[in-house]
Amino acid sequence: MGKFGKPLATAHPSGAVPTGKTSSYFSLLGAVTVLVVVGSSPVAVQAQNTGDPMAHWWEAANDLPNPWVGDVLPIPDNRTWGSTAGAEIDPTDGSVWIIDRCGSNTCIGSDLDPILHYDPSGEFLGSFGSGIFAFPHGIHVDPDGNVWITDPLPPDGRGAGGNVGQQVTKFSPEGEVLMALGTAATTGRGPNLFSSPSDVVVGDEGNIFIADGHGIGTTERIVKYDPNGNYLMEWGEAGFGPCGTHQFSSLHALEFDSQGRLFVGDRDNNRIQIYDQDGNYIDCWFQFGRPSGIHIDSNDLMYVADSESSTELPDYGGPPSAYPRGIRIGSVTDGSVDYFIPDPNPIAVSSAAEGVAATDDGIIFGAEVGPRQVIRYERR
Repeated sequence: MGKFGKPLATAHPSGAVPTGKTSSYFSLLGAVTVLVVVGSSPVAVQAQNTGDPMAHWWEAANDLPNPWVGDVLPIPDNRTWGSTAGAEIDPTDGSVWIIDRCGSNTCIGSDLDPILHYDPSGEFLGSFGSGIFAFPHGIHVDPDGNVWITDPLPPDGRGAGGNVGQQVTKFSPEGEVLMALGTAATTGRGPNLFSSPSDVVVGDEGNIFIADGHGIGTTERIVKYDPNGNYLMEWGEAGFGPCGTHQFSSLHALEFDSQGRLFVGDRDNNRIQIYDQDGNYIDCWFQFGRPSGIHIDSNDLMYVADSESSTELPDYGGPPSAYPRGIRIGSVTDGSVDYFIPDPNPIAVSSAAEGVAATDDGIIFGAEVGPRQVIRYERR
């Protein structure tokens, strides 16, 4: 079954599990809870069970090997890193593309290029994107080397003040705009309207999948387009419901494995939900923590960045998490978690990597929003 740790509450068809004390936050949701012990302190977490044998809470498997050491990736031209939400490996040559929010946490009013390109060794190769983005967030590089960027305008006002945002844009490797989905600076729910698109991924057949949502007040849906940008379908709504009910909160990451399964980072629900490309629910995993970023390499090794887990702030984001922050590495074949790179300095809101990418030989790039830096990790 893999190195998940011990099961705490196996799902039953009724969804009934042992309960513990819960906060008013969860009482309002009508959530079933399970008492998880983290260290010496019990923590109430939301057990979202539907009868699926994999949809249950697992004891946090955090005492795992960490064979990586990391250093801050340099940024050129006397720049200072801003919040760095995303990183992605180019499948055509193994290089890495990184988002920098223009030395700040927004690109409004800046003339800096927010999309930076490096080789795997950390050598800077180039940049593009000045004046195009408000709050660049998600990044994907398709099989042809084209770079896709999401640009949400979260309801809390980040990225506000300009005439851009709420779009998903496809660029050539040289920075030429090839396609734009969504309506600039316009929030909504429709075939060509978005409400804070967080991430984007392109399937083997060229269909485009967009995670449209970033927490309370956003739509929280997955939208599918054909290779030419024509709307095909969507699924999902905002909520804290059980796995498989198509409810999401802070949709934050999308990634495909070699089978074509779509891994969905349902961050505020502390879980990864797995779907096929027609929106049919397959599975639900909790053992990788609260997913901010997901990367799956060509060997089906999965890297999951958890920048938000918290046991001390029960009203922050979603349910408290039994997992400390860091990067977990494991297999999408059996769901095992084999390695853990812990956050060296957890802070109250966001720390460690939010975006994550890794070369097939195990060089990891962690893009950190709170600390405002990119860490390049090599195996010892």
